[in-house]
Amino acid sequence: MASLDVHLVTPEREVWSGPAQMVVAHGVEGDVGILPGHAPMLIRLAVSPLRIQHEDGHWEVPVVDGGFLHVTTGEEGTRVDVLASGAELETEIDRDAARARVTELEARLQQGDDDAVRDELDRARARVGSSD
Repeated sequence: MASLDVHLVTPEREVWSGPAQMVVAHGVEGDVGILPGHAPMLIRLAVSPLRIQHEDGHWEVPVVDGGFLHVTTGEEGTRVDVLASGAELETEIDRDAARARVTELEARLQQGDDDAVRDELDRARARVGSSD
């Protein structure tokens, strides 16, 4: 069976790479699923979990802080590049710290509307909810 060649990178590091059966991403305009042979595309990602299905069927669910997903298909197969401004694997996320950060940011937001606080709150909520 054909597989995807997936690469999840940030400006600081390669977070994850390898073969996969499917990738499901949340773009700013909705969800998209990518299978081998997918048409070329480029989408802007929202802050959200990214779902990568391994060839054995289990899922890897890193959280991305926005960025872009680029799909190319050619003779070598289908490649999915996720260029994220920030990303963490599920195993790297401290859920207790993320929950505490959500509480703190919600309290700050009650004091006034601040786009930077809202953005940070979205990132913290994505980490709390990535496997809940």
